[in-house]
Amino acid sequence: MDTTVDEIGTDVYRLSTYIPDITEHGFTFNQFLLTGDDPFLFHCGHRQLFPFVSEAINQVIPLEKLRWISFGHLEADECGAVNLLLDAAPNAEVIHSGLACMLSLNDLCDRPPVVANEDGVHDVGGHRLRFIATPHVPHNWEAGLWFDETTSTLLAGDLFTHVGSCPAITEADIVEPALAAEEFFHATGLTINLQPTLRRLAELNPTTLALMHGATYAGDGAGQLRALADGYAAMAESPR
Repeated sequence: MDTTVDEIGTDVYRLSTYIPDITEHGFTFNQFLLTGDDPFLFHCGHRQLFPFVSEAINQVIPLEKLRWISFGHLEADECGAVNLLLDAAPNAEVIHSGLACMLSLNDLCDRPPVVANEDGVHDVGGHRLRFIATPHVPHNWEAGLWFDETTSTLLAGDLFTHVGSCPAITEADIVEPALAAEEFFHATGLTINLQPTLRRLAELNPTTLALMHGATYAGDGAGQLRALADGYAAMAESPR
């Protein structure tokens, strides 16, 4: 098992670990490193994967230069290694919503987290990032995503999760495999917020969708988000 590194956009790196024994087709766990003056990491990975992920980060930048750490919501695969990263990178800080900080991060993080400005830009020197609260989408009250205005990349977290070994980047449809995975995992909250949130994300017109589980999508991200909303709408009308 190892963690591969691919540049999926200008100074945007996908760190991907494929685990073959999760589902019959295997499963990927991805982190995204945005380099610049203040390097930003989205997703930390499990504690047990820290040796692999930290080595992958070091292929791009010295790990100790990491400045910002964030993730979609609180799950082991997204933030299990957060304190190991904070220990390895002495100037790094976790940044997330005020809600996430209040609920969990103020207590869990070995250094106090920073509350993201939800009405402005977090400029990391090369990437202009906007935090977007997405409560309960795809799951967890404190859920939120980041949009990089500089590269038109939506750090999409668990949205569009699909199984199997996959290329770093694809231009193929990712909606159908995401809906197939949903039939298997039942991980998405089919709430009244789901479709409006996906359509609001589509208004960003992302050209890259950086997925935590699966291939990064390059192309009409807005179209994929709207199609995913339609797919979930149909799914909600029939019992699971």
